[in-house]
Formats: sequence, structure tokens, C-alpha cells
Amino acid sequence: MRRAMAICIKELQMYFYSPTAYVAFAFYILLSSVMFYLNFVLTPYSIVDVRPIVANTTFIYLFVVPLLTMRLVSEEFRQGTDELLLTSPAGIGEIVVGKYLAALTLQLLLVLVSLIYPWIMSGFGDLDQPVMWLSYLSMFLLGASMMAIGLFASTLSNNQMVAGIAGFVILLFLWLIDWMGEGFGGKFREWIVQFSLTERQINLQKGIFHLADVLFYVMLAAVFVVLSIQALERKRWR
Repeated sequence: MRRAMAICIKELQMYFYSPTAYVAFAFYILLSSVMFYLNFVLTPYSIVDVRPIVANTTFIYLFVVPLLTMRLVSEEFRQGTDELLLTSPAGIGEIVVGKYLAALTLQLLLVLVSLIYPWIMSGFGDLDQPVMWLSYLSMFLLGASMMAIGLFASTLSNNQMVAGIAGFVILLFLWLIDWMGEGFGGKFREWIVQFSLTERQINLQKGIFHLADVLFYVMLAAVFVVLSIQALERKRWR
């Protein structure tokens, strides 16, 4: 775990030495602020409810997460440092977990930045506290699973742009999977909706805590972290 934390710290330093993280954060703050202004400030008779804000903010993750994760592994491939990394004393699992922890730290920062919106809203009325905190929990869990998917996409190519596009395509597919299931209906739709990124947010955003919803995001993140490890293991033995 000590090596994983060292890799995490190194990755965080790399993030803030490059302009990518600043561009992604600026895009996130700008777009979420515009949506907040349009949906709360300009909307007549708007209610003090964080759920529309959370829904708009998490939609931005579709674009921000690929930007933040596309360099995690693909940059190592591009610079040729992957061989040094793969032959280092740290195991593949520690490398991947360290990189994922760095991405998870950025995700936490995204959530913390967006807390300014309920703070502003609280000046106009009382917020439903269980709804607010569980909605933000759903935001964090969704982002955590999306970061894991972006990390996996980064192992697929040595080109950051290709990795970013691959991450976006996978995320978009999982985001729209329940909508695509509408065309089938019946038991198939019930089965396919279980893999939707957004479907599990519904209960949490109603203020209802279901352990199954939390476990879905945790397991989804774990699956893609394991897939990332397997992709790098395959790279090592080539």
C-alpha cells in the first residue's frame, strides 16, 4: 500500500504540472456554474433543491472524466516509461491502484468544488439535508466508477486522444444503456437497466439509502480496476 500511495502522490504532482487538469477543472467549473445560473437564478419560482444541480453536474463528468484519465497509462506508453514502470519493484496491482487513487482524489475535488451551489441555495431556503448529502454521495460514487472506466480506457492505447475517445464512448454507452433498453422492453430491459450508470442514482437522490446502489458503483469501479490490471499484465508478457 505504501508503494501505491507513492505512485498516487507522483500522479497528483504530474496532474498539476500539466495544463490538462487545469483545463478540465476550468471547463467543469464554467459549465456547472452556467447550468446553475440558468436553472436556479434565471428560472422563475425555482425551488431550493440540489437534485437538478447534481443531475447537471454529473452529466459534465461524461466530458471531464476522459480528460482527467486519458493520460494515466497512455502517457507511460507514449514516453516509453512503461517498461521501467512494469519492471519496477511495485507490482502491477500497486501501480494501477496508485493511479486510480490519484484519479479518485481528483474526483473528490470535483465534488467538493460543486458544494458551493447548495451553499448558495441555502441562502434562499432550507435544504433537505438527507437528500442533499445522499445526492452528493451518488455524485461521488458515480464519478468514482467513471474514473475507473477512464483508467481502463487509458490502458488500451499509447495515444492520449484515442484513450480519451475510448473512455468517452464506453461511458456514453453505459450512460444511455437504459434509454437504449426502452426499444426492447420486457425482461431484457429490466436486465440491461441494471448496468446503467445513472439508474442507481435515483434512490439516493430521493434520500433513500440502499446498500445495493452503493455496492453497484463500488463493484463497477473494482471490475474496471481489475480489467486495467489485466491489460497491463498482458502488456508485461508481450
